Amino acid sequence: MKSLEIKVNRVDCLRRTIQPSLIRVVDDRIASISDIKGKSPDPQLPYACPGFIDAHVHIESSMLVPSEFARLAVVHGTVGTVSDPHEIANVCGMEGVRFMIDNGKQVPFKFNFGAPSCVPATIFETAGDALDAQQVEELMASADIRYLSEMMNFPGAIAGDPDVLKKIAAARAQGKPVDGHAPGLSGEGLRTYVGRGISTDHECFTLEEAQEKLSLGMKIIIREGSAAKNFDALIPLIEDHPSQMMFCSDDKHPDSLVDGHINALCARGVALGYDAFHLLQAACINPVHHYQLPVGLLEVGDPADFVLLENLKNFKVIATYINGQCVATNGNSNIPTHHIPIKEVNRFSIDPIQPNSLSLPAQDDYTHPVIGCIDGQLITEKLDLRPKRVDGNWSSDVDQDVLKIAVVNRYRQAPIALSLIHRFGLTSGAIASSVAHDSHNIVAVGVDDESLCKAINLVIEKRGGVSCVGNGKVSVLGLPIAGLMSNADGYRVAADYTAIDRHAKELGSTLSAPFMSLSFMALLVIPHVKLSDKGLFDGDSFSIYP
Repeated sequence: MKSLEIKVNRVDCLRRTIQPSLIRVVDDRIASISDIKGKSPDPQLPYACPGFIDAHVHIESSMLVPSEFARLAVVHGTVGTVSDPHEIANVCGMEGVRFMIDNGKQVPFKFNFGAPSCVPATIFETAGDALDAQQVEELMASADIRYLSEMMNFPGAIAGDPDVLKKIAAARAQGKPVDGHAPGLSGEGLRTYVGRGISTDHECFTLEEAQEKLSLGMKIIIREGSAAKNFDALIPLIEDHPSQMMFCSDDKHPDSLVDGHINALCARGVALGYDAFHLLQAACINPVHHYQLPVGLLEVGDPADFVLLENLKNFKVIATYINGQCVATNGNSNIPTHHIPIKEVNRFSIDPIQPNSLSLPAQDDYTHPVIGCIDGQLITEKLDLRPKRVDGNWSSDVDQDVLKIAVVNRYRQAPIALSLIHRFGLTSGAIASSVAHDSHNIVAVGVDDESLCKAINLVIEKRGGVSCVGNGKVSVLGLPIAGLMSNADGYRVAADYTAIDRHAKELGSTLSAPFMSLSFMALLVIPHVKLSDKGLFDGDSFSIYP
């Protein structure tokens, strides 16, 4: 029998009190909590609160396998996640979902995976696999699956698509919640969508949209990831709706994970004047209740999952405990690396390309919209810009910041889809990535066809990764697990990613996270115009442009 005693300022999020206390842990549980007489709180003691939960995250976007993600996240007081393995499922199907679950079990961290509801996300792109209603039902019956992941097919849910309704019914039959994904949806369509039993949304980017969804009983998950940043717009909701709010990162690259996690959002909220107990309720309590997570809330009898903080202003983490085990201390992870055999699951079946396959023949006039990239958002704009014509082809125009974008089918030999994009900022070279939501074909943006071709071929050579070409330099980070994740040390991956991100910015990109923004330019379920391997896609009419 292992036991541990710690004197702390216990932050009781349920009763909204702070009391000097002695916490006694026996094995993996909180055995007792005893008040210590004296002033409250005691400035000599650390603050203990329940561990932080990322309420919606695609682990794959960290470019790390779950065991390495956990190693970095615990440093910031994160003890668990609500994780959608949608990305790897689009590449490897059930094999990919099982890989994530099995790898996550190898470390002391509370991953809570969902059953992906939309694989493939749409019929307008080529994915590596599919999950039908029967497979989703099989997953929902598993104790390893806590919920039905984001129902991105909101048109299908509203219209009563039989396949969509079967998946929702499978979750409800198991008493498990259904996550939503409905950017910009309002009115009667939203009421129908919520009426299907969909309980959350993490896609709101305006207060008005979030307030309408809250009024219908939805939980709003405030997202602050590497590309999509909605915290500043939505945090005022915490004042009047603390029981309906949660925090998430959704998609977080490894360098961002090294810098901070959910604890950083609490610190930002306090700095803006919001109540610390409201913030902790969103960060620690609400996800556990909503998803029925096996995570302790610092109550007697609970699993000993808690965090020691320097204070309730900067939320600096002194130590993180999961099931009574100290997994992080003073900025250092106690979860070892390179101790887990990792099977490389992947699907990558194309040959290198040639520059002439990237030609975009010029018609009499350019009638399709140019994709308008918006820094910090997943939505794009439809822009009426005229590209440059060179030798009978439409070409990148650095002066206008109108660049060529390509999506290459990674699963079989096929024609390359090409279009044009504004506000990427590159003045030379190209970048490419096999992290391209949701089907994870290769997406690339570049100033000239030779650089584009080279960047794409570097990704093909590695069977997945991110690459940058320009200024006489070549950078590439291989992602051999499904073309999405590395099996290397997480801190090493973060350092390598930081270097390649710096290279892209040296080539002129003004985006805060060029590769994260790039990965969403093929995400068809977010309006307004995107590019799939099958062509330019209109997110408003949900169809491919002619």
